Amino acid sequence: MIPLRDNTRSRTFPVVVYGIIVVCVGVFIYSLRLDTQAAQRSFFATYGAVPASVTAGPWPEAWRGLVTSTFMHGSWMHLGGNMLYLWIFGDNVEDAMGHLRFLAFYLVAGIVAALAHIAANPASAFPLVGASGAIAGVLGAYLILYPRARILSLLVLGIFIRLVDLPAILVLVFWFLLQVLEGIGALRNPDVTTVAWWAHVGGFVTGAVLVLVFARRRRTAFQF
Repeated sequence: MIPLRDNTRSRTFPVVVYGIIVVCVGVFIYSLRLDTQAAQRSFFATYGAVPASVTAGPWPEAWRGLVTSTFMHGSWMHLGGNMLYLWIFGDNVEDAMGHLRFLAFYLVAGIVAALAHIAANPASAFPLVGASGAIAGVLGAYLILYPRARILSLLVLGIFIRLVDLPAILVLVFWFLLQVLEGIGALRNPDVTTVAWWAHVGGFVTGAVLVLVFARRRRTAFQF
């Protein structure tokens, strides 16, 4: 199920969302232009969040990756998927919080998401990169703010492809439960997946909680 757009209009221009997209695209293009694979690996190891390094320290070298990793991506598909979700859901959350509050919220959600991944994989030497943990926080906030919004999604079941209009609460709860199930499977087989499922779970829960602190307008939150 791939979300394509929502029906919630933003009353302000999402300058932070667009800024994050520009930075992420710029960082990714920079990583592609590095001369060698060794240089790329060094770039990701230096600015990604490496669990084994974060748990060992020292500050700030090992811990800066908790922030910088949020703006890094490993492939065009990785980048495109994350930016699509941020573009669809982020503008409304930024509108509800205000620009500076949203930026702070986004960074905190990304940091907590990275720590959730590290807690599940404390000895891993593979760098965590990607905005998905922070964006999961945006999804959690959107669920609380706009549960009754409608999400136009592309439903793909084998050869069956159809556009469906679904309530946000269904789309986002389904997404969250999928992350939890995949995360449990990853704990049993840690070498099978390269997806940071627990970063998604941690980010989502963080966003759903912190929105109550950061949002200035919450009039739509679960008013059934």
